Parts: sequence; structure tokens; C-alpha cells
Amino acid sequence: MVDVRNNKRFRSEPGSTLSCYALRLKPGQEIRECLLNYVKTKKLGAPFVLSCVGSVTQATLRLANASIDTPNEIIEVKGRHEIVSLVGTLADEGHLHASLSDKDGNVIGGHVMGNMKVFTTAEVVIGNCDTFSFTREIDDETGFEELVVREK
Repeated sequence: MVDVRNNKRFRSEPGSTLSCYALRLKPGQEIRECLLNYVKTKKLGAPFVLSCVGSVTQATLRLANASIDTPNEIIEVKGRHEIVSLVGTLADEGHLHASLSDKDGNVIGGHVMGNMKVFTTAEVVIGNCDTFSFTREIDDETGFEELVVREK
């Protein structure tokens, strides 16, 4: 059984290349910032979100029309929402996408820009690929910082 209250590290099996970390964020904490600080503190080289459940009071999301020639459409999500999905990598400044559900079950999602504040809780499990390192570097084709995976 995983004890998320103590934010302890759990290895899946001896010799495994995956380590897991569990933490619980509290009301008012900003999710993206907390996760990025956590992986820096733990010195994780290839971190990603395995699971996240909880709720938020707000979030800033970039919608799916981003390109080099098109300005990013950014929206401010206000009000209480359930986190129905949070996925992505946490290397460098991270690349997270979220789906949030309102009181009527309507879902909105996009690239997490920040300002994603916990309402009651956010229970997060982070995985780390022990044999890889993740970085984000400018990709000439897309013009964006993209994931680069290297073996250790």
C-alpha cells in the first residue's frame, strides 16, 4: 500500500528501471509549480505524471491551435473543477496537459500554462525512468521546445 501522506519513494521491483513517487498537494497550492519543484528537489532525470486525481479552483490552459504562425489561445478556467486527467513530462519546465470537469460534467482541456490551484486535494503519482534523462530543446521543425530522450 502506498502512503501518499508521507511523500515517500517506492520502487516497483528490485532492478526495475521505474521509480515511483507519491505526494498530496493541499488547498491553494499551484500544481505545476509544486510538481516541478518536487522533481528538482528529488533530482529526477526523466519524470512524468503517472496519475493525478483531485480538484482545482482555477487554471490557465493553452488550447490546441498553437503554431509558429498562430498566436496561442489561452483561457482562464475559473470555478471548481475535478481533475479528470493530468498527463505529461516534468523535465525542465515540463509539458503537462489537463482535462477538467465542471459541476455539470462538461470537460475542457489543454496545455497547462500554470495558475492551476488546488481546491481540496491533488493526489499525484510521479514516475521516473531511471535509465533515461529528459530535456526540452527547440525543435527546428515545430519551433517549440520538444522532448529529447537520452539514455544514461
